[in-house]
Amino acid sequence: MRKSKPKKRIILPDPKFNDVQVTRFVNNMMIDGKKSLAYTIFYKSMDLVEKRTNENGLDTWKKALNNVMPSV
Repeated sequence: MRKSKPKKRIILPDPKFNDVQVTRFVNNMMIDGKKSLAYTIFYKSMDLVEKRTNENGLDTWKKALNNVMPSV
C-alpha cells in the first residue's frame, strides 16, 4: 500500500500553439525520448496540412482527433 498519493505532473503547453493537447500527442508520438524530433515532425506536418488545404493546421488536426475518438 502507498504511503501517500503521487504528485500530479503538470503538462506544459507546447511552445508554438500553446496547447496542452498537442503536448500530450507529441509525448505519445515520441520515440526514445527525442521530444525535439517529435515536435519537428508534428510542426512540419501541420505546415504541410496548411499548404494543401488552405485551412488552419491545428483546427484540422483537432477535427481529425475528435473524429478518431470514441463517442461514449
